[in-house]
Amino acid sequence: MQIKDKIAEEIKNAALAAVNEGVFKASGELPEIFLEVPPKKEFGDFATNFAMQSAKVFGTAPKKIAEEIVKRISGNRFEKIEIAGAGFMNFYLKPDVIYDEFKTIYEAGENFGQLENRGNKTIQIEYVSANPTGLLHVGHGRGAAAGSAIVNILRAAGYNIESEYYINDAGNQMENLAKSVNARYLELFGREVEFPADGYHGADIIDTTKKIIERDGDKYLNLPEEERLKILQDIAYAEKLAELKKDLSDFRVEFDKWFSERTLHPDKVNAAVQTLRDKGAIYEKDGALWLASTKYGDDKDRVVIR
Repeated sequence: MQIKDKIAEEIKNAALAAVNEGVFKASGELPEIFLEVPPKKEFGDFATNFAMQSAKVFGTAPKKIAEEIVKRISGNRFEKIEIAGAGFMNFYLKPDVIYDEFKTIYEAGENFGQLENRGNKTIQIEYVSANPTGLLHVGHGRGAAAGSAIVNILRAAGYNIESEYYINDAGNQMENLAKSVNARYLELFGREVEFPADGYHGADIIDTTKKIIERDGDKYLNLPEEERLKILQDIAYAEKLAELKKDLSDFRVEFDKWFSERTLHPDKVNAAVQTLRDKGAIYEKDGALWLASTKYGDDKDRVVIR
């Protein structure tokens, strides 16, 4: 609990004590207690207008309310408490109270201000998750900053959080990566090749290919194309993923889990599809499998597998 909260609690307890003793009669709930740091140090460390705010509730002049509250506040924390104007209460902390708070902050280190763990279920937050086929751009940086901030805020609030980067390393994008690197690989060895229509044209693909050649030379040049594509895909994928991890680490964004989409294929995907079939939640139409999501409030059914 912060010093400000502790002072507010003492003011509330003092006001309730005065009510219990019959000094005041409360005609309703007490107003919220707001403490502010005065604009000048000579007015104390904290000040509140609670006496003015509660005058209607107690049916008493604010100055009288302030006097009765101050009488009932322990002096252990304060050098002095002054009543100013119509009923402002100015609180002057003892030096050791501030020093003790500094000590608490120092001992807590990075955990200062964090709430106790709520013991709740784990919440997974997945963000960034750019395809491992190219470099990160400014949009990914925005997502990384926002996602990381949400993770840190929720952890500080006592939630169990698992941050995840979902690696889209299965499907057409990986095949196009392999075809793109393969085309550049052949070009750099003087071979004429038609660049794939869905290929990646960025300069980073050329850089990746040059690194492969610097390391392995023409080792893959005369392999059957299918075999060469598989090898180049694996090498390029590993390099791209390493670059993504480094960029995010340099940006001070770390993930608890890097989850590969490949691990879902095919067994887990087939098992999930079968479960949906068994529940009557999936059907075939136009050569694709569709999720009957309109049964669950969606505006249209969605394609699961084309």
